[in-house]
Amino acid sequence: MRTAFVTGATGFVGQHVVEQLTRADFRVHVFHRKGSNLSRLQRYAPTFVEGSLEVVESIAIPRDCDAVFHVAGNTSFWKGDRVQQERDNVDGTRNMVEAALRAGAKRFVHTSSESAWGDPLRQPLDESQPQRGGESSINYDRTKYLAEVEVRRGVERGLQAVIVNPAHILGRYDERSWGRSFRLLRDGKIPGIPPGTGTWGWGEEIARAHVAAAERGRVGENYLLGGVDASYAEVFAEIARLLGKKPPPRVPAFALKAFAHAKDLASRFTHRAPDVTPEIAHVTCAHRTVRSDKAIAELGFKKVPIADMLSDCYSWLRSEQLL
Repeated sequence: MRTAFVTGATGFVGQHVVEQLTRADFRVHVFHRKGSNLSRLQRYAPTFVEGSLEVVESIAIPRDCDAVFHVAGNTSFWKGDRVQQERDNVDGTRNMVEAALRAGAKRFVHTSSESAWGDPLRQPLDESQPQRGGESSINYDRTKYLAEVEVRRGVERGLQAVIVNPAHILGRYDERSWGRSFRLLRDGKIPGIPPGTGTWGWGEEIARAHVAAAERGRVGENYLLGGVDASYAEVFAEIARLLGKKPPPRVPAFALKAFAHAKDLASRFTHRAPDVTPEIAHVTCAHRTVRSDKAIAELGFKKVPIADMLSDCYSWLRSEQLL
């Protein structure tokens, strides 16, 4: 059996990756922090490895591991998390690269994001465009870009690394990302629908592309994993339909940004991340779409209808009694 080592397996995308690796007959080693909730991973019968991304010696990758999947990442869009996000996304990736090189890992798949490009020079985004995440005022963009810099340094040292860059992701196992929108809309906590547009991929297809990247992705290359283009109005209208609710009204960009700045100001006193930050408002008011031609041609990536992806998420949330 082939061996895989996965970070971030307790998260949304990470659980999908473990599921797909198990189906592909990999022997999976799950790297986790002390105190992590591992209950949902038990059914895959992986080998659990406790450690910290901040301590390279604790990252016990099996010798000559067939594939390392570095999925773990800090996805916060709040200024209050800047310091920890730098540690998680940049320092953690640097340590993962070092650990993989020491272990002689045969392949390394790094989960990045379309955000590594920052604000694209043109739409839709494709891999030929220069990355501008390092110039971004959004810390998530900047740290995802800098994490890729660490991976490329590893490639220069012989690491057989491939980088995948998902856009928005929908599907089961999601309770903190777009899955949270179901609860916010149900409880009337979404002030309005932003005017922007995005590209949406299914969690299961994103994970399959990870496995394909390990098997046949080109070393040193990026693969954008987009999917279906849709406005936020279309996405929230489908969420509202599934909940049997009326969709929130659409709001102009200036109003949403003003609301976000007010919430951000309040967060300086509460020390808690607001539901809508200026960074979130900036992204959701923009029209950011992603082409996936390269991933479709080389990794077999597939697009899935928005309604199917949201139905998958909704059904899982209900089955877990999270709605």
